[in-house]
Amino acid sequence: MAQSTIQGKYLVYQNLPLVRENNLICYGSTDDKYVLFLMILTNKTIAAADPSVKVEVPDKIIGQIVSTDMTKAPHERMVKQFERNGLADAMAFGMIQLERYNKK
Repeated sequence: MAQSTIQGKYLVYQNLPLVRENNLICYGSTDDKYVLFLMILTNKTIAAADPSVKVEVPDKIIGQIVSTDMTKAPHERMVKQFERNGLADAMAFGMIQLERYNKK
């Protein structure tokens, strides 16, 4: 594989970079054929262990498997789109799809 051109320190989850900016999460290496994008549409408030503390967590999420081939038009780069409730569910489903597409 070619060396990545990303500079700096990033969170790595299961040997792939995970970057979040506001409500957009990008997971995967740009050296692979595809990466996973997750867009957080809504959040919900839940009570923490301490009932006086409220925590906002992602609720509705749209995920996309996107080609890293920059020669394609933007609308041709998206190969799969899905919607999930909860970040854990969206991430788990997206990682399975990402692995499947990168093996093709």
